[in-house]
Amino acid sequence: MTTYHHITVTYSYQDRIATVTLRRAAVHNALNTQLIQDLTTAFTTLSSDERLHGVILTGEGPSFSTGADIVMMQEATTLTAEQNFTEALRVADLFETINTFPCPVIARVNGTAMGGGVGLVAVCDIAIAAETVRFALSEVKLGVAPAVISPYVISKIGESYARVLFTTGERFSATRAHTIGLVHAVVPPDKLDDAVGKAVQELLSSAPQALRACKKLALTVGQMSHEDARRYTAETLAQLRTSAEGQEGLRAFLEKRKPGWITASHS
Repeated sequence: MTTYHHITVTYSYQDRIATVTLRRAAVHNALNTQLIQDLTTAFTTLSSDERLHGVILTGEGPSFSTGADIVMMQEATTLTAEQNFTEALRVADLFETINTFPCPVIARVNGTAMGGGVGLVAVCDIAIAAETVRFALSEVKLGVAPAVISPYVISKIGESYARVLFTTGERFSATRAHTIGLVHAVVPPDKLDDAVGKAVQELLSSAPQALRACKKLALTVGQMSHEDARRYTAETLAQLRTSAEGQEGLRAFLEKRKPGWITASHS
């Protein structure tokens, strides 16, 4: 286990799954400068770990994350526009680091997610929420906006829902979050770990390098021109087919056995 100031990083399944837990439960895992730095450092470090099939992101205590820490927001009022700009870029870099993480990130949304907490959910590839969770993009109520998280939130929920939820700042249920595409599954609180565990098992049964290629496809192909996408997707498939992993997957299928990455993950 690696302990940062405000997060812990633990490993499971022969170090193939990492869990990053926000540990500021007394303030509902609000994002302050130290927590932002800890998260950025942890995901940057984890990004070079080729063993990983996935990362779980969750919160300690009753909340997932309620966004920006009130003390940090108070301090921001004393900073110049240029200093605030630099601080905002640091926050933006955190979300981009998680969004472009090489392998899938699962949001285990155990409790309230507001503001930047919604941003953390949006940059995860798989989001599973307890049915009791409440969400809000409440920045407008404080005279600000969900600015740095907006590219990721809009990518998930679309412009139509962003236009209403950004401007009203209203709270909404896990069921609505599911309906609009922010989360992918909603379960009773006592079934949350089972649902996350099922997602983890799906990742562990998937080929690790193919997992990474699939995430990159999902993130990038939609922004490519037709010709760029044509070449990139063909190159990706050719490389995967001729890779040791691709060869093993095909052999295992033909021989009606489990591929090596599955047997290794259960050894």
